[in-house]
Amino acid sequence: MNRLHGEMPLFDYADFEENVAIPYRRVLVTGATGLLGRAVYQEFQNNAWDTLGCGYSRARPRFFKCNLLDEEALRSLIQQFQPHVIVHCAAERRPDVVERHTEAALNLNVHTSATLAKEAAGMFLIYISTDYVFDGRNPPYGENDAPNPLNLYGKSKLEGEREVLRHNPGAAILRVPILYGEVERVDESAVTVLWERVQEGADSCTIDHCQQRFPTYCNDVARVCRLMAERRLQEPSLQGIFHYSGKEQMTKYEMACAIAAAFNLPSSHLIPLTEQPAGAGAQRPNNAQLECSRLELLGLSVEPTPFKTAIRDVLWPFLQDKRCRQTAFH
Repeated sequence: MNRLHGEMPLFDYADFEENVAIPYRRVLVTGATGLLGRAVYQEFQNNAWDTLGCGYSRARPRFFKCNLLDEEALRSLIQQFQPHVIVHCAAERRPDVVERHTEAALNLNVHTSATLAKEAAGMFLIYISTDYVFDGRNPPYGENDAPNPLNLYGKSKLEGEREVLRHNPGAAILRVPILYGEVERVDESAVTVLWERVQEGADSCTIDHCQQRFPTYCNDVARVCRLMAERRLQEPSLQGIFHYSGKEQMTKYEMACAIAAAFNLPSSHLIPLTEQPAGAGAQRPNNAQLECSRLELLGLSVEPTPFKTAIRDVLWPFLQDKRCRQTAFH
């Protein structure tokens, strides 16, 4: 089995051989400490892939620590591990943060992606992108529709897409919408952070009821990534732009109400906000619904997990009033 040397002595692959049924299938997951990256890492590891996840600030002890902005470190990692597949989840994905820290976001979302694409020659690279490459004025959007991002986050991800395909034409771009999944903190996802509003109970609060969203479960996206990777090993022609999305259309207000209903909690304190307030941060598209027929035609799509089912699993550990546990699922 391969082993990383030099300044990268974190993993001894011999320790993991008993869990690797097919050791010639190697996958590198960037951003493996993040919301989507953790799900992608787990999906591949659970399905007989030799899986290496890398992160930075939260990497140790589970994942390999690598600063993706360090081109030499990134090059060394790829050359020594020699993955067949790379799933590039690492990104600055918070639109308001991108507006405030634009240079740092561009370095990660664009320049690192370009470097990765160059170093991944001969490997299958899946670049995770976003529905925010579209302006939301004429949904749904197919894979061949012209992008027109409204904010710097969408622009940075679109530029990342173009750099990846310029340096690695055999790569795949997978655009996904707003994500939620197993979180370390509820504020890790723009969906699960609504749990705090739901639990406020006595205090009324306003929640956006303008923008139409399609909350998508990270475990479903992870499975799509694995299916794409396994198909690519059989069919080298698999490449280009793909869309995957949940099918349930909701505003954040409707998500919060659905979360409350899933746990039999009151929602009367939640107030729908039907106009965007001034100074509300980065502009978001009103409805950037993704049309996902390309994956479906190839038999690579996954039936989305129902929102109510997945959100209960995700938020269950954060349920403070244990009395609700007696009634939430009965």
